[in-house]
Amino acid sequence: MDSRRTRSTDYEFRTVWRVAGTPDEVAAILGEAATLPHWWPSVYLSVEGIHAGREDGTGRMARLHTKGWLPYTLRWTLTVTTPITSRGFAIRATGDLDGTGTWVFEQDGPETVVTYDWKVSASKPLLRRLSWLLKPAFAANHRWAMARGQESLALELRRRRALTDPHTVPAPPPPTFPRLAGRGRRVA
Repeated sequence: MDSRRTRSTDYEFRTVWRVAGTPDEVAAILGEAATLPHWWPSVYLSVEGIHAGREDGTGRMARLHTKGWLPYTLRWTLTVTTPITSRGFAIRATGDLDGTGTWVFEQDGPETVVTYDWKVSASKPLLRRLSWLLKPAFAANHRWAMARGQESLALELRRRRALTDPHTVPAPPPPTFPRLAGRGRRVA
């Protein structure tokens, strides 16, 4: 990342989604971190607002507790670094993940093409120690999480557009390993 040599703890991902909706609708959903556990619960376990930021979203900060398919969680802080617009926005991650993410939204007929570039380094001790061995598994975990994101965003767009009863839209996929996510009953 940057000009330094790539390490086993560095990850670069590009994800492309297509969803039925406008860039404005997509920006309104993705730009509001507080709602992530509601519509993307398979990945976002909790969000705590830290700073509201400016009117354009710049400077907005939130503490996130996230997970993918694998049985570990991440705690990190998201800071919006560019204005949230119908063309996209950028974030900075610090904590168990350290790096940047850039969302880009482009209208294509009735759909929006959403491109996410995520360049992070694993800071969590478990990930740092095992990245050299498990990097392919960690990358697969990210792809799984982003696939749930596309599915969940499509459902949230449908839910927000449902004129009569938004409860007719199926619920988004839940997290895996619910006990680890703090959402299951613990057996003694």
